[in-house]
Amino acid sequence: MTGEIATDFTASLPPWLVDDLDRITTEPPATTEARIAVVNRLADRNWREGNGGPFAAMVVDAASGAVVSVGVNVVLQSNLSAMHAEMMALSLAQQALGRWDLGAHGAEYELVVNWRPCVMCYGATMWSGVRALTIAGEGAEVERLTGFDEGPMPPDWKGEFERRGIRVSVGVGHDDALEVFRAFGASDAVVYNARGSSEG
Repeated sequence: MTGEIATDFTASLPPWLVDDLDRITTEPPATTEARIAVVNRLADRNWREGNGGPFAAMVVDAASGAVVSVGVNVVLQSNLSAMHAEMMALSLAQQALGRWDLGAHGAEYELVVNWRPCVMCYGATMWSGVRALTIAGEGAEVERLTGFDEGPMPPDWKGEFERRGIRVSVGVGHDDALEVFRAFGASDAVVYNARGSSEG
C-alpha cells in the first residue's frame, strides 16, 4: 500500500486474443455449436497462456449473428478478481454499443459462455440486458475438476433468468467444455479462490 487511493482501473484482453479478433469477427460463428466451439477453444488457450481461469464468453447480436464482444478470464493478468470472462464480454459490449442496457430499444443480444456463470457473473448477466444465455453446461463438474468455488446459486437459477426475459439454453459443447476443465485441473495452474488456497 503506497498511501495513495486508486481512482481507476483497467482490464484488457490478452494480446493473443486481440490478434484473433479479426478472424472471429470477420467470419462470425453462425450456429450455436460454432459459438460454443469458439468459447471452448478460447477458454482452453486462456489458462494455458496464464491469463486466468479456463473460461471464455462472447456477446452476439441474435438478429445478425455479428460478434459484438469477446472475453476471457483475466483475473491473473489484471490482478482484479471481478475480471471473469462474462464480465469482460459484457463490459466490452456495453462500451462498444455505448450503453449499459444491452436490451435497450428492443435489442436481442445473446451471451455465450463455456459453463454456467458463477454467482458474480450470474448477477452481472441478469442486469446487463442480454436476452439470451447459452452455455455448454451447468453443475458441480466445474468445481470438482478445477477447484474453483462458483458460489451459492439460487436453486431455480434458470427460472430467475427466464422470469426476467432471458432465455437459457444448456448443453451444446458440453463434453468439450469438460475436457478443458479436466486439462486445467490436471495442471499446476493457479486456482485463485480467496480463502488462502491460492498462491499470492
